[in-house]
Amino acid sequence: MSALTMPDAALAEEASRELAAALDGRPLVSVERFGASMRTLYTGPAPLAAARPALAVGCYPGWGEAVARAVLAAEDRTGVRGSAQRHAWADAVDAEAARALAALPHPPVIAAWYTTARLRRWAGPGGTVAAIDGRLRADIEDKASFDALLRAAGVPDRMRIPCIRVEGRLPGLADLQRHVGARRLVVQAGTDSGGRGTHFVDTPADLERAAAMNGPYKVGAFIPGWSSNCTVLSVPCGDGSVAVYVDRPSHKAVGVAEAGIGPGKSAGNDWSRPWPRQAAAELVDAAVRIGVHLWRTRRLAGLFGLDAILTPDGQPLFNEINVRNQGTTEVSGVNQQLRGLPPFLAAHLTVLLGGEPRWLPEADTFNHATVQAASGGTAPSCGRAGGPFYLKLRHRGDGPVRLSGLRGPGVYRPDPAGRLAWVRPGTHPGHADADLGEVLLASLPAEEVVCLPGAELGTAEAVTTGPGPFAAPHRLSAFGTSVLDALTNHLTPATPTPREVTRP
Repeated sequence: MSALTMPDAALAEEASRELAAALDGRPLVSVERFGASMRTLYTGPAPLAAARPALAVGCYPGWGEAVARAVLAAEDRTGVRGSAQRHAWADAVDAEAARALAALPHPPVIAAWYTTARLRRWAGPGGTVAAIDGRLRADIEDKASFDALLRAAGVPDRMRIPCIRVEGRLPGLADLQRHVGARRLVVQAGTDSGGRGTHFVDTPADLERAAAMNGPYKVGAFIPGWSSNCTVLSVPCGDGSVAVYVDRPSHKAVGVAEAGIGPGKSAGNDWSRPWPRQAAAELVDAAVRIGVHLWRTRRLAGLFGLDAILTPDGQPLFNEINVRNQGTTEVSGVNQQLRGLPPFLAAHLTVLLGGEPRWLPEADTFNHATVQAASGGTAPSCGRAGGPFYLKLRHRGDGPVRLSGLRGPGVYRPDPAGRLAWVRPGTHPGHADADLGEVLLASLPAEEVVCLPGAELGTAEAVTTGPGPFAAPHRLSAFGTSVLDALTNHLTPATPTPREVTRP
């Protein structure tokens, strides 16, 4: 795992045993867009054998050690990667997935972000969907209700963004600016992820576009600074209370045009950058308050995420909650491994299946160490400061392309010629050391796959003491730019064939 200390093998074995006991002989099935989902658990340092899925259903296939025992990937059937494909992949494999799960020797346990009617149908009689309840998720994630949730949880006013809730038609721009006390506004509605449901409003035309969303609306002041994501784990205790574990917050770049990432959308997260100690302590305390409140009022257990803005003067302000696994879940698990623990995801699955993750330390002890690690200190069991990061890779051109001249997913380094040089195989973010110029290129398309404009080409992941892929809240670093530019130099024009645009 690069130059970092491995997680505690005994704890990993205990976590694997507890997960296996919770599964109770039932096959684990991963259902997520990335077919290598949960690879941070079952590859890399101190892997958890029980976490390797018996079947992975997704859009993009895994690779190397990051594969389930059986794989059903939509891209293997279409030969095309693009925006439409990443949104419709579950439809493309629906019938085949239902047959594959029904053929398993025992009713499955489906690991996913949140429950849906499709997942319950795939699980079939006796099957289990190990995910946050979809209705509960939609209720808590409602953007227009977020400020009320913060108030009810006792989060201090200084950590809440000035905002109003609008039930009906949105008032005019001047009225909203006056109510909120800001010229630039952020209008949010619904429960969508990935930046959908969020509009930045500077003009009446911007407001008209925002008004096209279904209300109610949250209209808040635009807050400059670094966006951030923080993973939280709630574990029920035997006495009816809950233990809340808070991971270190990230620095998240959003709206990075040079990376092909639109306004309000994340370009990735970097946990190697330190936070101000007081800001980290306030964020952890507030996250615990929210976790306790959601347990007391909704019996929410397992993983959830909190998004915040770290202002230039060092004040964290919460702006969103995500009650589910997130795009950050895979790489943020390295933070726990750097502290000698298995990733939170192992505890999340165990809890959702009715088990008890006894390998976790005391929550207060863990959260105290989180503040230390987030503010630039050396975390326990970690040989140096720093942390993991990931950068989203997009096809930024205007025409279809293929990725050529590479050896598939693995560890690479940008070379002096502006291309990518193979270093070694890899499946885990810790297999790459960005301090040495390395990145793990994960979930790359095969050479025969046609990538359409806007397609996800994968992620660039590594551990680093800095700098990471971002120089500023909306700008890449020189290193991040070199990785994207080198990958672009391996894209060659392509024309889709009929087989590649239609499912056989």
